[in-house]
Amino acid sequence: MKKLLKNSGSFATKTSCNNKLSTTPSRFFSTTQTTNKKTKAPFSRLEKGEYDITKLLKRLEIVKARLNRPLTLAEKILYGHLDDPENQEIIRGKSYLKLRPDRVAMQDATAQMAMLQFMSSGIPEVQVPSTIHCDHLIQAENGADQDLKKANDINKEVYNFLSTAAAKHGIGFWKPGSGIIHQIVLENYAFPGGLMIGTDSHTPNGGGLGMLAIGVGGADAVDVMAGIPWELKAPKIIGVHLKGKLNGWTAPKDVILKVAGELTVKGGTGAIVEYFGEGVESLSCTGMATICNMGAEIGATTSVFPYTAAMERYLRNTLRGSMADLANDNKEVFTADKGCEYDQVLEIDLSTLEPHLNGPFTPDLATPISKFAEELEKNGWPEKLSVGLIGSCTNSSYEDMTRSADIAKQLTKRGMKAKSEFLITPGSELVRSTIDRDGVLSDLEQVGGKCLANACGPCIGQWERKDVKRGEANSIVTSYNRNFTARNDGNAATHAFVTSPDIVTALVMAGSLKFNPLKDKLKAPNGEEFLLEPPKGLELPGKGFDTESVLKTFQSPPEDKAGLKVEVAPTSDRLQILAPFSPWDGKDYNDCPILIKVLGKCTTDHISMAGAWLKYRGHLDNISNNLLIGAINSENGKANCVKNQLTGEFGGVPDVARQYKAKGVKWIVIGDENYGEGSSREHAALEPRFLGGVAIITRSFARIHETNLKKQGMLPLTFKNPADYEKLEPSDRLSLHISNGQFQVGKPIRMTVKKQNGETFDIELNHTFNELQMEWFKAGSALNHIKNELAKSK
Repeated sequence: MKKLLKNSGSFATKTSCNNKLSTTPSRFFSTTQTTNKKTKAPFSRLEKGEYDITKLLKRLEIVKARLNRPLTLAEKILYGHLDDPENQEIIRGKSYLKLRPDRVAMQDATAQMAMLQFMSSGIPEVQVPSTIHCDHLIQAENGADQDLKKANDINKEVYNFLSTAAAKHGIGFWKPGSGIIHQIVLENYAFPGGLMIGTDSHTPNGGGLGMLAIGVGGADAVDVMAGIPWELKAPKIIGVHLKGKLNGWTAPKDVILKVAGELTVKGGTGAIVEYFGEGVESLSCTGMATICNMGAEIGATTSVFPYTAAMERYLRNTLRGSMADLANDNKEVFTADKGCEYDQVLEIDLSTLEPHLNGPFTPDLATPISKFAEELEKNGWPEKLSVGLIGSCTNSSYEDMTRSADIAKQLTKRGMKAKSEFLITPGSELVRSTIDRDGVLSDLEQVGGKCLANACGPCIGQWERKDVKRGEANSIVTSYNRNFTARNDGNAATHAFVTSPDIVTALVMAGSLKFNPLKDKLKAPNGEEFLLEPPKGLELPGKGFDTESVLKTFQSPPEDKAGLKVEVAPTSDRLQILAPFSPWDGKDYNDCPILIKVLGKCTTDHISMAGAWLKYRGHLDNISNNLLIGAINSENGKANCVKNQLTGEFGGVPDVARQYKAKGVKWIVIGDENYGEGSSREHAALEPRFLGGVAIITRSFARIHETNLKKQGMLPLTFKNPADYEKLEPSDRLSLHISNGQFQVGKPIRMTVKKQNGETFDIELNHTFNELQMEWFKAGSALNHIKNELAKSK
């Protein structure tokens, strides 16, 4: 085995791990042990049913006997949830695993389509514990109370649909104002060794409690809720060895900002990131959740930490003592085996790690704070800080808020206020009510902070921003996770930088991005020049969380569902009953025009924008009017301007797609690297399918988007030779030869390219379809295939 390389940021392959947490547990955990190990615990205090770890242990015993090697923590959890552990092929990076997740979580924007699909399956009740969370449809504008009231008014139809659909089908419903999905999952549902899927890309937040929590599209959620095994390509495992201890201004957020800079936005694709080493000891549970949450920005399937004493403390403080007891009695399961191997290892020394700011326009452009002022000047980024925003699903814990409040109090005692607008987004009502009770919120408000609703808000573009004009260059800093162009406020000229809440708070006090709190002084009104002291916070509230606040925002499914009706008005512009997609006719796709050849980065924000479009997430026809309107056309360098190859006229991308569809013309999209990175939104796959597209051909795909396209009956294909992207022109006609057995597992697809002058040549395209996924394609979608199989079983 190769040794761990000693330089921070360096890599080794197939590296053996020796996790100290697993060898000296008495140092970290409560020493109270029972003679007989605890094997069952309630899933949550809010729902019936128990978690039984014996199922995981039996599956692991079978897999370990088969593989005869030590396992990483991620492997233990994955293989402990196999549907058929005796016969499942298990090869990292190759095998498709059939898994049985413990639960499903859906946010309101993606839940609409997921529930419409589930309802069309004809299955009366979900087969695993599931929840819906209302967090995406609340726009930040005037403050928490006014914004929540407005959201309840304008989204009444959607909230009523989700509430009644949840009640009808046995799903827990978190009302608007309850908080952000990932924070609520961490507070109520995540547990060590669990496997869950969520219809949001930042579902991996649950890894902070030792859970494999994976972001998926709505169609995957339908599979699991229907009781069908969920399929995942066996991920490779990237190990991140943490040594040393965080100190001073460095926060858990800086760990993932550093990792993002090392691995880039696609470096984690097809892999689970697993943290280990003595440095893990210095992290709180919510700090670990922050790191796992933003792992989505490197394309990772998910991220996970081993079970620690911090996790036990968090479980007990959120009234899940029984789950903590179970974890303590089985903690050897929740750490990597000694001698296990990772496919790749990154080492980070927390003792020397600097605070980072990542951006603008991409979350992997990482700059340590000591070099940031220099980079700012060199690149001409706007120095003045317009707005600082803390909170969101990534950084809104009690610890985060108390550290920021500690900085604020240093200003208040000197009679100072923030020099930039300062916005605060609590992650949940549990956190908001607790920081309000404890005076933490008041400390932040005294320096000028404004508290927004417990919702995603500006992080996903739900921000009615009024301080700058569209197109005006400006800078903002956030403790969020994503900073693609125009994501936060719809303004492509906004330079958004991602950092920790500590650094955001310090920068808003100075009003300048050149300020470095580690060395630069502030000046008080009395002329005193002073250095800010490194922030100190509380991991958990001394008085405990205000847990009673949770009960006001949660709706349990009723025992008697007989009288419940779920209605969708045929005249609604927010909701639309889905019509099934047509099955494949068994023929080649011939002479397809290229709808758009995309130039450069194309995230799901480019394919299906959020912001104002969120209100149409339950209406496929209406939401399809935003198809690829943010993507840049290689032909002219413009967004939402493509040539109709039938008429020669230019129009918007969705307009031209509709024109092709009206003529019965199938079309194809050409994309570049890591196409579809970012959000898990399946609308980015539903829309091209709905408007007549048949294939998306790229140099490479982001994991979730590739799966979503397959689920909707599309062909996600990649150039066997990535340079072939350059050979295609927007005026070309493309033919995909897939009939008569030409489309097979593991074999390339032949595509004929026809130029305008009549010249033709062939290109080979790769695909990752397996046998089951080919059945989805033939049936027209995964949902069609499910319904076909259910019909056969009756």
